[in-house]
Amino acid sequence: MNEISAYFHTNWQAMGLHDWLGLGITIVVFLIMVGLYTYVFHPANKERLESQRYIPLDDDSFPVEKK
Repeated sequence: MNEISAYFHTNWQAMGLHDWLGLGITIVVFLIMVGLYTYVFHPANKERLESQRYIPLDDDSFPVEKK
């Protein structure tokens, strides 16, 4: 067990600015992804999201300018 804890040991005092920024960005992106997954997979949002299901395939949504 000691080898595993040594492998995952972090020297917090040796972390530089870029290390802290990377850690912060990683945590923020993780929280955003958890929030988006909760929003997308919540049953109450199913009808709202399903109504927009074919928007990328809908070519009639933009008026075509004829010359």
